[in-house]
Amino acid sequence: MPIATKVRKIGNSLGIVLPKEALQTLRVEEGATLFLTEAPESALTITPERPGFDEKMQIAESLMGRYRNAFRELAK
Repeated sequence: MPIATKVRKIGNSLGIVLPKEALQTLRVEEGATLFLTEAPESALTITPERPGFDEKMQIAESLMGRYRNAFRELAK
């Protein structure tokens, strides 16, 4: 279900406003922390903060760094 939104100027920065439908899908409210994760083909994945998520991301990033060459070969 694609949801369109526009990039807007917010103060000296640029930002997006998430529509109500997107907030309901993510199950977040005002003040929630969202993580933007790089995905293939210039895409981003938006993930709400969940208990333990930060710790899991640190472990994943550590493994990806340690086995970078193996992952590169597997991706071919």
